[in-house]
Amino acid sequence: MNDLIIEDAIVVDGSGEPGFVGSIGIRDERIAWIARGETPTGVDAGVRVPARGLVVAPGFVDVHNHSDLCPMVDPEMVSTIRQGVTTVVVGNCGSSPWPVAGAADCAVMAGGQPEAMDLRFESFVDYLDRIERMAPAVNIAALVGHSAVRMDAMGLERRPPTDDELTRMCRSVADAIQHGAVGLSTGLIYVPGLYSQTDEVVALAKAAAGEGGLYASHIRGEGAHLFRAVDEAIEIGRRAGLPAHVSHLKCESSIVWGRAQELLERFRGDADVTTDQYPYTAWSSVLWSLLPEWAPVADVGALRADPDTHDELVRAVERGDETFQSSVDGVGWDRIVIEACGRGRWNGLSVQAIAEARSVEPVEACFDLLEEDPETSCIGHAMDEADVRTILADPEVMVASDAIAMSPQGPWGNLPVHPRNYGTFPRVLGPYVRDGLLSLEVAVRKMTSLPADRFGLRDRG
Repeated sequence: MNDLIIEDAIVVDGSGEPGFVGSIGIRDERIAWIARGETPTGVDAGVRVPARGLVVAPGFVDVHNHSDLCPMVDPEMVSTIRQGVTTVVVGNCGSSPWPVAGAADCAVMAGGQPEAMDLRFESFVDYLDRIERMAPAVNIAALVGHSAVRMDAMGLERRPPTDDELTRMCRSVADAIQHGAVGLSTGLIYVPGLYSQTDEVVALAKAAAGEGGLYASHIRGEGAHLFRAVDEAIEIGRRAGLPAHVSHLKCESSIVWGRAQELLERFRGDADVTTDQYPYTAWSSVLWSLLPEWAPVADVGALRADPDTHDELVRAVERGDETFQSSVDGVGWDRIVIEACGRGRWNGLSVQAIAEARSVEPVEACFDLLEEDPETSCIGHAMDEADVRTILADPEVMVASDAIAMSPQGPWGNLPVHPRNYGTFPRVLGPYVRDGLLSLEVAVRKMTSLPADRFGLRDRG
């Protein structure tokens, strides 16, 4: 006997093939059968759901998510499950709760208070087991983060690792993947990932390859340095001998607007590289990501007070240099909006507006905010809708949110958060499918079987 039968629905199965009218039988929380046309005769169920005119599809897979510790803060994960997402891949952008050097940052991202949480994960499998005991609303797969591994081995040192440190880091990556991680991630615009060189990442990627993992990267630049940053990710995958995946593909800033089609060509050669995208024209990050690698947020006060470094810091933030891509150049301070800072006085205002209120230059307002709250977060309206549509229209580009699971009643409920936290997958199915950019079948494949296959999720999506 079936526990549940969904009858007479339009079945879009995630393969990309045309949908069909059919029924689905569920038994012991698994799909037992799918039938075209009417429900087979003689089949019984505890519950029958008439679904004529409605669509049924596999649960969506969000391959770029930051809800690593959300099950410990808000296990209902409302903003995620209401989008139809039933599986998330966490541990992205180099950030993961194991090794434990990265746990506090993940707790803060989830809206938790690290000092009040037990973050003593003894191993990667201990982290996975602890999360599973929280009974989260969605399935969780996880990457191991390069930044966490690096901090565990060498703190926040701005230098290459020693041979012993690199060996320890490689051992950590291999151990994590042996115990359930699906791959290695990097965040090469964030401390301490941005302190690393390509050879270091290749060595860690080789450790991941040896255990069957993939390499997922928030690349070194998504604006002026976009193309060479994508090329580095491809190079890492090729040299390490494992699949590479570029996170949240975008053409950030007017410097690269209009080049989306050229960018997509990078993913059509013989390299084993894929990518994902969130369908919005704005990014969301920490404000200190605007700082160059030689200016840690803790040093901002001293650097701006010193006449010898003040002007250099301003130039790097507003225009960038050969090694550091400015996220302000080609965007403007009026398009960078504060999401959360300190007591919230400036939340929802652009840096330009805050500067005018304080009668200072915008870059000085940025430094003021960082000194007030080093963890200030912001949203940058840096992409062009035409590029967003071009990337989304590619059937081989996955849909991912780059979001954090949250709820209106949770710790982020009163903040002006990026809409991708609640709306990524509905936005694709709504405006972009309805206006004909994508067929429903292609859109569902981009959210289900395509990411599941890439990340090795054999019984999901």
